[in-house]
Amino acid sequence: MSKKNRTGIIYSTNPDFHYEADHEPEAETLSPAQQNLKIWLDRKGGGKIVTAIRDFVGTETDLTDLAKQLKTVCGSGGSAKDGEILIQGDHRDKILTWLTSKGYKGKKAGG
Repeated sequence: MSKKNRTGIIYSTNPDFHYEADHEPEAETLSPAQQNLKIWLDRKGGGKIVTAIRDFVGTETDLTDLAKQLKTVCGSGGSAKDGEILIQGDHRDKILTWLTSKGYKGKKAGG
């Protein structure tokens, strides 16, 4: 483990001390048929409309890959973090049809 990634303990006078990192195990990515995604229309900073895809269960890498595919399908920018994908603009119908064609369970939510 790199010293740069250590947080909290800087120095210990205990000769028997061994540093242990507290890593949360990432959730395994569920198969597309087991995913139950919800597609929301939301407003973010400055009143910009974004399409939010929530309730993804899996690793950050798989979330980022799915976001990249959705951005390509929509021809729009966006981001992925904290289990949520944000796509700029209102693309709910396009995203829903693409997700169902790939085997994901999804539905429009909110309003």
